[in-house]
Amino acid sequence: MAFDPASLIAPIVGGALIGLSAGVLRLGNGQIAGISGILRIGLRGPDRSWRPAFLLGVALAGLLAAWRGGPELAAGLERASLPVLVVAGLLVGVGTGLGNGCTSGHGICGLARFSKRSLVAVLTFMAVAVLTVLVRRAGGWL
Repeated sequence: MAFDPASLIAPIVGGALIGLSAGVLRLGNGQIAGISGILRIGLRGPDRSWRPAFLLGVALAGLLAAWRGGPELAAGLERASLPVLVVAGLLVGVGTGLGNGCTSGHGICGLARFSKRSLVAVLTFMAVAVLTVLVRRAGGWL
């Protein structure tokens, strides 16, 4: 399969939009665009003013991407059982609690602020992701 430079456009635009939204939120509102914290405080916290709108935007963007991307967007999910997806989601939730943030908070905002804690968190996320792919490709239970 030949490399198509046009295939880089969507990821570059998507990354730029994520960075732009994180920057606008930080500069305009003084908040970090960490989705787990926005969700947690949006559901239980005292400051709920802008968080539901932000989360609605994230959900709508996901639905739009699924609509535009079609079946290719979810490639591989059809092989994962519902119990595995539920356990994976719970583990992500526990991990974001233990790590005081998620990939968006640490990976986008924390690294941009040169946070050492975020660097450790991102390296941990990436190491676990690599390990998960290796176990999965080796025929493991994941």
